[in-house]
Amino acid sequence: MTVSLWMLTRGQRGAIDSFDEALQDEYRIRLMELGFHPGETVSCLQAPALGAPKVYRVANTVFSLDDEVAGYVRVRPEDDA
Repeated sequence: MTVSLWMLTRGQRGAIDSFDEALQDEYRIRLMELGFHPGETVSCLQAPALGAPKVYRVANTVFSLDDEVAGYVRVRPEDDA
């Protein structure tokens, strides 16, 4: 089962599965330039309250993404593997 990256909770990990088809190509390309590739493991490091951007680790780099972008990244949570 896949969920959006935004659905990962603090401390949860998952493998990037795909990008939602509705994501514009320039965003998809930029995310891939940053290391968000299908098959790559991503971890949610921080999930602040009130909808603030979450902090993720991918490819030994830390990024902050808001729900608008993270919602387009599909991941397979580690506990589903």
